[in-house]
Amino acid sequence: MQVIKLDAIDSTNDFLKGLTGSQHLENFTVISAENQTKGKGQMGSKWVSEIGKNLIMSVLIKDLLTDINEIYNLNVAIAVSIVTVLENYNIPKLSIKWPNDIMSDHKKIGGILIENSIRSNGEIFSIVGIGLNVNQENFEDLPKAASLFAVTGSNFDKEVLLVKITESIKQNTVQILNKNSDALWKKYVSLLFKKGIPMPFEITASGEKIMGIISDVSPEGKLLLMLEDDSIKSFAIKEIQMLY
Repeated sequence: MQVIKLDAIDSTNDFLKGLTGSQHLENFTVISAENQTKGKGQMGSKWVSEIGKNLIMSVLIKDLLTDINEIYNLNVAIAVSIVTVLENYNIPKLSIKWPNDIMSDHKKIGGILIENSIRSNGEIFSIVGIGLNVNQENFEDLPKAASLFAVTGSNFDKEVLLVKITESIKQNTVQILNKNSDALWKKYVSLLFKKGIPMPFEITASGEKIMGIISDVSPEGKLLLMLEDDSIKSFAIKEIQMLY
């Protein structure tokens, strides 16, 4: 495993993308940084992190996906890989908030941003950005965020977490390569935040508020909600937001 450590960078994802365009990198090359000035989250949101306190990393994954329609399998594998590692540390009430926020109870402790690119020869390169709040203590103005320290009262070794998460990703992506991702999907769906519980949602385009129960996620990564009339409707990532 090649790990490139940086003190500060705009974005580990952007840095890794730049490297893949200029040189050959081995699969599962990792970029980590103590400080990220322009961290990105889902739907263009900003990822804010205290300097030196959290795990900020990006992983190159290639020679894995062969079908653009199977891209969400990687999201599933990454989220499950992180939760699997954290389960060994007795982090309370772990779950995955669709599509791939890592939660402890009702607080967000981590996020994932996967950026895929398709080369002219059809090869799919994936840059997996992971932000995990590890030893951060201050979450002023961030009432829905927490860290491993905040939920356990203990400090954690970021370097150990980096290695364990990367190894977990390696093990789980082999299942995708072998076309055997059913177990990953089963665990992913079982871990969905608020699954089976009536929750309010907002339709992004209209601002309309609806009640729904998370029942499943489609192979394409769409959230399947049971609505009040017992119908099932699917929503893409940018189409709906849970209100909690």
